[in-house]
Amino acid sequence: MSILEGKALIAQGGGPTAVINQSLVGVVLESRKFPQVSRVYGAIHGLRGIIEEDFIDLTQETTHNLEQIALTPSSALLSTRDKPDEEYCKEIFRVLKVHDIRYFFYIGGNDSSDTVRIVNEQAKKANYEFRAIHIPKTIDNDLVLNDHTPGFGSAARYVAQAFTGVNLDNRSIPGVYIGVVMGRHAGFLTAASCFAKKYPDDGPHLIYLPERAFNEENFIKDVKGIYEKFGRCIIAVSEGISDEKHVPIITKLQEEIEKDAHGNIQLSGTGALGDLLADLIRNKLKIKRVRADTFGYLQRSFIGCVSDIDQQEAREVGERAAQFAVWYDKDGSVAIKRPSDEGYSVDYELIPIEDVAGKTKTMPNHFINKDGNNITNAFRTYARPLLGSGFPIAHRLRAPKVKKLLTK
Repeated sequence: MSILEGKALIAQGGGPTAVINQSLVGVVLESRKFPQVSRVYGAIHGLRGIIEEDFIDLTQETTHNLEQIALTPSSALLSTRDKPDEEYCKEIFRVLKVHDIRYFFYIGGNDSSDTVRIVNEQAKKANYEFRAIHIPKTIDNDLVLNDHTPGFGSAARYVAQAFTGVNLDNRSIPGVYIGVVMGRHAGFLTAASCFAKKYPDDGPHLIYLPERAFNEENFIKDVKGIYEKFGRCIIAVSEGISDEKHVPIITKLQEEIEKDAHGNIQLSGTGALGDLLADLIRNKLKIKRVRADTFGYLQRSFIGCVSDIDQQEAREVGERAAQFAVWYDKDGSVAIKRPSDEGYSVDYELIPIEDVAGKTKTMPNHFINKDGNNITNAFRTYARPLLGSGFPIAHRLRAPKVKKLLTK
């Protein structure tokens, strides 16, 4: 078999993460080791950068600077939300061909994997020797056939630490707090709030995920029970919670529904859901101190909160992508697998791109409690290693109380 010679092109798509540049640097440095790779290009602003031929030559980037980029959150190549159809992908392939791109690496989530699939099909139809690899990333942790995805661990760590701080604040001055976390169809990130809980009365006391139908009456009943028990209540809720008819709760507030480039209802960038739930509690339970926050973009690229495990695995999926394409001459999507439940370790496999493209993984039933308002220990066991080492733990004063001397 002849050796495939030519240039490599890397792009980043979709929402950024705290570790996406680890994957970028991994594939750049690994690709530069192979003599058959003549140049390593980066596309600025993802697919749009390919269409516009907006490339930089990463072959000429210093290793030192690449290592600094690896430690920097967000997409160093910049990203795009463009939703490519077949005609768009034909134009992508035309640009790749004229630049003699023989290796294409796209770092992204569900939609990005589908783009890799379509572009690869275009190459096969044209009988153009070409290797395309999807490199996984998403804070939502919703790529099928992956135990977990790079980006999730660091975002989960942020959510857990944020709720740890919220719990301390809420215990000091009690009330009801609602934190709205990213997650359209999958509740993994919201579920990570559970790691804020250390003592029995710690929050979050209630966790609501997209995998279970949201019922307003049950919600009010749950909040009332917690508030009466502890005098306070902390709630973690996914932005994508829907009713029994699969209608997103947020749409009940908006007459005009804004949609993104992929046709999805716009859930992020608004505090509407938190406000709706806060008003519901105030009106139904007459509790005055009710606050709601929407975590928004802070979850994705917070520079002070990165999981070391997430960093290591994000680097290695990039390295493995280059090896699968150049060394083994294969196409596909890199997947992280956990071979055993005993201890924590991972392996990396290349799976057919059509098996992951455009599909969504959700929380399995055994990760969610039977009432649908919290998670189980099975999820804690699964997710805890992904948060990385040195996870901060809050402590309480344990000094004994002084006996009262005055009587009323």
